Amino acid sequence: MHETIGPREGEDRIDHYLRVLADKTGSLIGAASEFGVLLSEAPAEYRPAMREFGEAVGVAFQIVDDVIDLSPAADTTGKRAGTDLRAGVETLPVLLLERRAAAGDASAADLLDRIRTRVAGSEPGSADETLARPEPLVRADPAEVDAIVAELRAHEVTRETVEAAHDYVHRATASLDVLPSGVVKEALREFAQRLVERDF
Repeated sequence: MHETIGPREGEDRIDHYLRVLADKTGSLIGAASEFGVLLSEAPAEYRPAMREFGEAVGVAFQIVDDVIDLSPAADTTGKRAGTDLRAGVETLPVLLLERRAAAGDASAADLLDRIRTRVAGSEPGSADETLARPEPLVRADPAEVDAIVAELRAHEVTRETVEAAHDYVHRATASLDVLPSGVVKEALREFAQRLVERDF
């Protein structure tokens, strides 16, 4: 519902976006992690830690996916670079760019404008959209769109996005401190770390 309705008036768009990620993927993985404690009959005090672990891992996964969306390696990622952007979906790199533009960064404002006017809507995003809108909203040169996506990928905001994913992984692994040392704890730590070590 938060994703569908969008941010409230005056709400920070990045905070809203991260809340949506926590509500979706974060809550799903958090519930699965907590159920693991229940089904294994582990001590109940591990439940909050595992829920926190799962939620942070879920958010990190989605943030990394925002970076992967910009990757030109379609054979690795399984999708064309900028698929979300082309469909008009503004992910964390774009929201960080918007924050810089609002703070007076002219180059960020220029790139943001080109993303919104030349890339967003250049391709239908889903089957439903395709049926309703068979022609792309924007008639941009595909090479120009590719170049703008590559420019966003090379921009500092993409590095900031990767750092945000690392922060969530750190939060996830820190929540495991209450668990006893052993193979399970180390496997969970490694699982979280590997999320942000995927090829971008």
